[in-house]
Amino acid sequence: MTSEVSRENPEARVLALLRAGAMIAVLVGAVASVGLMLQVGRRKNSPPLLLALFATWVLSPFVALVFANIASKGWSVITRATLYSAMLVVTLASLAIYGSVAMGPLGAKTVPVFVIVPPASWLLIAIVVPIAALLSGRLSRRRDRT
Repeated sequence: MTSEVSRENPEARVLALLRAGAMIAVLVGAVASVGLMLQVGRRKNSPPLLLALFATWVLSPFVALVFANIASKGWSVITRATLYSAMLVVTLASLAIYGSVAMGPLGAKTVPVFVIVPPASWLLIAIVVPIAALLSGRLSRRRDRT
């Protein structure tokens, strides 16, 4: 029995693999990011309510990426590939930044990192994905004219 993806062209298989890898990365990245944030919070003896608020804040870009992934089924290939790439970049960058803070010396500069990274991630997503959609639309209109 052959799956639908294997009967399609190779680009569809690559896109399906990219999507699967991006989803796994986002889910693992979300859990690991919250874990690193909790590790720093415990070292600073932060109150549980504050930790819960920070956990929600740290998770927000990952949740947005999962919802964008769900909504992307009707998007162009270029836009979806850009979204999946953004999922990988946001995850890897977040883990690198949070990991360096969590594994480094405890200092006053740890809290701003957990405040700044989520909106920076949101900004990256809000810029890159719509630009890809715009370019994809222009490319498809250009192909239609020729």
